[in-house]
Amino acid sequence: MTATAGAAEMTTQPKRLIVAITGATGVIYGVRLLQALRAIAGVETHLLVSEAGVLNLHQELDLNRKDVEALADVTYNVRDIGAAIASGSFQSDGMIVAPCSMKTLAAVAHGFSDNLIARAADVTLKERRRLVLMVRETPFNLAHLRNMTAVTEMGGIIFPPLPGFYHRPASIEEMVDHTLGRVLDLFDLQHTLAPRWSGLKTPD
Repeated sequence: MTATAGAAEMTTQPKRLIVAITGATGVIYGVRLLQALRAIAGVETHLLVSEAGVLNLHQELDLNRKDVEALADVTYNVRDIGAAIASGSFQSDGMIVAPCSMKTLAAVAHGFSDNLIARAADVTLKERRRLVLMVRETPFNLAHLRNMTAVTEMGGIIFPPLPGFYHRPASIEEMVDHTLGRVLDLFDLQHTLAPRWSGLKTPD
């Protein structure tokens, strides 16, 4: 292989993102995220869904595991602790947990790699890659807040999916897309999920 061919191969390598859906309410964020990433050229998604996440898919969206796995390029069993993404040698551009339960947050904050979701997040942090946790719980207790602080101190990004209203969303879908647009911005991915802020409107 020539140096030119090798360089071309490197530039065409897909952007790999690990996506996890856990047992917090708000699985619509994970599903819509997968749909949005599927529409972006050059992105390869690696999906994990916890058992509680599967229950919420059925409860909130009438979807099953296979429905969601069909949206991803590669899927894993959360119990497969020896999977490729459990190693730092697996090259990825980061990980998004959408939504992120308080259990998963605690596992990440304390380094409990007891399943593949927690292990993949741990690897993402130790390799200094971007980790975004869309934590979903309210109100927060002190343990939640301390765990969020711990993850932030380790380099992770805590991103509660709090909707904005300045763009005047007309549906739940628009609120979800606006939030996910900001998440995709963190990974420098171009999208059309939400309008860009163009300045405050002034009254006449």
